[in-house]
Amino acid sequence: MIRRLGRFLLWLTAIWFALTLSIVFLLRWLDPPTSSFMVRARLGAWHADDTAFRFQHQWVDESRISSNLKLAVIASEDQLFAAHWGFDVKSINKALEERQRGKRVRGASTLSQQVAKNLFLWPGQSWVRKGIESYFTVLIEAMWPKQRILEVYLNVVEFGKGIYGAEAAAQRFFRKSAARLSAPDAALLAAVLPNPIRLKAAAPSRYVRSRQQWILRQMRSLGGPSYLQRLEQESQSTTH
Repeated sequence: MIRRLGRFLLWLTAIWFALTLSIVFLLRWLDPPTSSFMVRARLGAWHADDTAFRFQHQWVDESRISSNLKLAVIASEDQLFAAHWGFDVKSINKALEERQRGKRVRGASTLSQQVAKNLFLWPGQSWVRKGIESYFTVLIEAMWPKQRILEVYLNVVEFGKGIYGAEAAAQRFFRKSAARLSAPDAALLAAVLPNPIRLKAAAPSRYVRSRQQWILRQMRSLGGPSYLQRLEQESQSTTH
């Protein structure tokens, strides 16, 4: 009985690894139609009979997303994006030290980790969820070029209640396409990413405005468009 159970668990584990590897591999080229966070939000609104909930999402290729927004989210969320392999060890160590001191901890997740979480997982801080997130992060970094990671992130990240992806956010808040977002527009969208439900791009608080200005300075510090050009060259070199 125990031996049969062991074989069953072994086969179940092998199937899970094969399935997750295949999905991540295919998503290098296939655009995901939704994400676990989108599904969760829509089911939650349906279950709560939230008639005010309005879901907005439209996939656009990275060529149709403003370079300003690409640079803004990197400046805001993951300034070592081009250099790391999925994890910002320095930021993780800093976050752990701050937690030990009892301070409020700002997330140390990279864009790659956030893609893994948004696509496949659920909100929370458990070690089990973090472990699965790390597994998917390793797969994503191993199989996708950086440009693809950034493209998927900008299409699945939440910018406000029910507003997912760059195109939906650009249309909702600025009445323009994601391709036409200016640097201030992009910085404002990036400013709400730590908490897009509490922080609002439509009615930015003083804190959001101060983050917007900080992000604009960080965008210039990164080198502006030249940073994205280097990222594109590095991504192309990994695909040949």
